[in-house]
This record gives sequence, structure tokens and C-alpha cells, in this order.
Amino acid sequence: MLDYLKLYNDWLKVEDLDEELKSELLKIKDNEEEIQNRFYMNLEFGTAGLRGKLGAGNNRMNIYVIGRATKALGQVMLDKNEAKNGVVIAHDSRIKSDIFAKECALTLASMGIKSYLFDSLRPTPELSYAVRYYKAGAGINVTASHNPKEYNGYKVYWKEGSQIKSEIANAVLAKIDNLDLFEKRINITFEEAVSKGLIVIINKEVDEAFYNETINASLRSENLDKNIKIVYTPLNGAGNIPCRTILSRLGYKNVYVVKEQEQPDGTFPTIKYPNPEDKEAFEYAEKLAKEVGAELLIATDPDCDRLAVEILDKDGIFSFNGNQIGVILVNYVLESMQKQNKLPKNAAIVKSIVTGEMSRAIAESYNVKMFDVLTGFKNICELPNIWDITKEYTYIMGYEESIGYNIGSYLRDKDGVASTLILCEAAAYYKTLGKTLKDVLFELFEKYGYYAENTTSLVLEGIEGQKRISRMMSEYRKNFPTSHNEMKLVEIIDYATGIKKTYPDSVESSIDIEKTNAVKFILDDGSWYALRPSGTEPKIKVYCYSKANTYEESLLKLKVLEETVLSNLYAIK
Repeated sequence: MLDYLKLYNDWLKVEDLDEELKSELLKIKDNEEEIQNRFYMNLEFGTAGLRGKLGAGNNRMNIYVIGRATKALGQVMLDKNEAKNGVVIAHDSRIKSDIFAKECALTLASMGIKSYLFDSLRPTPELSYAVRYYKAGAGINVTASHNPKEYNGYKVYWKEGSQIKSEIANAVLAKIDNLDLFEKRINITFEEAVSKGLIVIINKEVDEAFYNETINASLRSENLDKNIKIVYTPLNGAGNIPCRTILSRLGYKNVYVVKEQEQPDGTFPTIKYPNPEDKEAFEYAEKLAKEVGAELLIATDPDCDRLAVEILDKDGIFSFNGNQIGVILVNYVLESMQKQNKLPKNAAIVKSIVTGEMSRAIAESYNVKMFDVLTGFKNICELPNIWDITKEYTYIMGYEESIGYNIGSYLRDKDGVASTLILCEAAAYYKTLGKTLKDVLFELFEKYGYYAENTTSLVLEGIEGQKRISRMMSEYRKNFPTSHNEMKLVEIIDYATGIKKTYPDSVESSIDIEKTNAVKFILDDGSWYALRPSGTEPKIKVYCYSKANTYEESLLKLKVLEETVLSNLYAIK
């Protein structure tokens, strides 16, 4: 633990300290617990970049932490001869996102590195696309995705348009460790940087190219009921213009936008937590859907890289979880490509290790290979990056249970814009067959088995929370339940050691996957669960999956599994 009181006082001694941050520090001078949380550690730079609460402190998001990370990135790019093609910079609607993006551009300009800076907020997938469009060396996205409004973040992308992995992240971190947080990094004005071509403001040219590529991802132009009524909410984020533009250009006329959540607003005034996975995010959309008689409801998160879906039918609202949306997308994409003879013989789909197995059964029925990787699209998109070179497989799509999906290969991150398009298209197609997306899901259950799943997050903030998360992962590995009613443990996969072990006879074998702090427990009926600390938030995540012969049985098994696992976890203090 860092000497947090010393660091607090060191910050107050800094000449020309940002006045807003200085005022914050003075307000907490008598609150040692708050001082500790802000200064006991440096905000960690990892493969997800930076993410934390806004404010003063080395464990917070502010211009000093952002500036230092950007200079470190610039140094790594210079070392690797990747700086010559510049950096693309985007941001979302969050508080100070535009300020941080400008700070990044000026820091790079002061190093002689060109940046392409969007003129206003853009969705994360467009940033990924723009890196490839400009053949840039890297990209920076100022966003905290779906975190609460108090947070912001900083994601780094490499030249392929995908998020950096550990090699680059570790190189940036090593540079950060050798940089003074308060050094004067900027020696040029914004106007000077623009006039010298070190900052290039980008807008409609990239937008149009991105829109065209997204429209090209469409899988059908016929047998679609484009009169389907759709309610869409961008949750006050970056999805409003791109999602509506794409749907409009493809002829979807009955798109109703939630007015209270239409305009960009980093305070997210209608919700506490701008995460489409949270049922509360749909409150306003559901109200509007009932008023206009909408059939499909879609919500994208603030940076529009993830989306959630509901339908409104004769039985009321039905909410899909991320696995179910993924199953529907996998089935629709493969079905459509096969019917049009566009499905490559070496087609492949990539999902995360904590994503459900139903999609694998669907993929195999189309002779499509399914690959498992660690969580995060940095890992999912690493495979298409490799296949671009080797040609071993043709990447069709990738997804993970946390409502992130990527269809096609023109960008390399999860994509709420194209996913919105394809889901609307699927709903419009199945409507011509007299089916809803829920009908399709239950038809797939009938064919492949009934799967149920749920993810529970135990939020444990601060230094004590971090310690308890560590204890939970350590102790659970040693003491775990071996049965859950009739479900018996048969295998344990520990991704921290890379060892797969049968139970109870303990026959070991290695797994060919990167190491990470996660562990999976597989049961004899095809049910399973996994534990993993979040890489971006102060929480431990519990993923539970059941498989059964009926829908009701799958839900009952899931309940038993969750209760057993969570009771064992909560017992670890």
C-alpha cells in the first residue's frame, strides 16, 4: 500500500494544480478513509487501459493520470516505430470525456505524433473502424462503457483496431512507472497543433465510411417486414445518431426513440447505472413501447458497444439475457449465410470462456468451428487478427454473455450499431414467418436443449473489498461444493494455472489458453459455473449455467446452483 497521507499532501504542494481538483482535496482533509481510497494505490493500467472514479488522486481519473498514460503510449509507439501513422482519438458522453480526449491529442502533439480527433462523441465501434480506416498505429477511446456516472475510462487500441493485449499494456505500464505524474507534458496550443497538422479533426468522412460498412453487414434485403415497430434508447450515450441513421437508411420507418434518454448526457439523469443489462434501464423504453404498440425494444450503453433486447407481445414484456441474444444472432447469421451460399467452409465464431454452450451446438450443426478465449473483446478479436494473416479460418462473428457482439470483420471490437441492425433485421424477417424473437429462442430450445443462465456480481469496493475478493478466489479454490442436489461435479478448469482436473479422481491435463484469475466447475449434466474477478470494476462475478430437458427444469437447476455457490462465497469473510 502506498503512503496515502504523504501522497495527499504532495498533491496539495503541486504548483498550478488544477483548481477543481485542489478544491476536492481540501474538502476531504479531515476524511482519512476517503484520502486512503484516493491514494492507497495508483489507478492500474492494464489490458483494459484505465477505468476509475473521476476526481483528484492517483487512484482516480483526471488529466494528470490521463496525460501520463498518453505520454507513455506515445513513447511505446515511438519505440516500436508505430507512431508515423498517428493515433485516432474518440470519446463518449461521460463527464470530462471531451476534455480528456483533447488532453490526449495535445500530449501526443507535443511529442510530434499526429492524432485524428473526432469532432464530437462517437460510438466505440466507430473508433475501432477509424483506426483501420486511417491505418493508424493506435487508438484511444475515452469511455467507461456502462459504469456509473462517477466513472470514466481510457481504452487503448493497437493498429489492427482491437484493444491492446498484455504485451503492449505492460510496455505502456513500464513507461508510466518512469514518468512524473505532474511533469509539464503539453508545449503546444490546440490551435497551433491543428495548424501544423498534428491534430486532424475528423467527422463526416469517417462517419459515412463506417455507415456504409455497417449497412453492408446486412444479411437480407428481402422477406423483411420493415414496418415492425421498434423502440430504441441510447441511454444518453453515443448510439443515438449512428443507430438511427443505419435503420433509417435501410428503410425501418417505425423507430421510436426514448426522448428522456435521447440526447448525450454524462449525468444519466433517468438511471443510476447506465447498463442495458440492468432491467431498470428499460423503464422508459417499456413505457413508450406500450404507448406506441412496439414489438422490439433495444437499448445501447453509453459508448454503444453493447446492447440489450426486449420484446413486447401478447404476454407482455420478455427480456433476453446476453447469452440468449447471442444464440439468436448465431442462428440468424448462420441460417442467412447458408441459405445464400455465403457461408465459408472454414467459417469460425469466437466466444468467451464464461459464455454459454448452446451456441456451440448451433454452430456445429452448420459445420462451423467455435473457439473459446478469455473474456474481453481484446481476446475475441485476436483470433481474426491472426486469421487475417494465416487464412486458416474465416471469422464470422464473436460475442460474449455480457451483451457484446461483433458481426463481420471490418472492425475489431464489440459493436452496438451493427448488432442493432442485425437484431432488427432478424425480428423483421421472423415477423414475416409469424414469429417473434422469443418464439425463435424457444424453437431453438426444443431443438438443442433448454439452457438457463445468470450472472451475479458481488460488488466490494475499496481496499477491504479488494482484499476480500482475493480471499474469495483463493479460499473457494480450496473448498468448493462437490454436488448441487442431483448435479455432481466432474471437472474443474483453473485458468490461473492452466490445468484441467477431473473430479474426484484428479486426472490432470493442460489447457491451451492464456492464464487468468478464473475457475470453472463443470457438472455431470452439462451444467456449470465459473468465478472471476472483474478486470474493470470492484466486483467478483459468478456465472451460473444449467441444462435440462424442459424450461422449468432448467430454471430450477439454475436456482439450486446459484444458491449453493453464493452461500459458499458469502461465507468467506
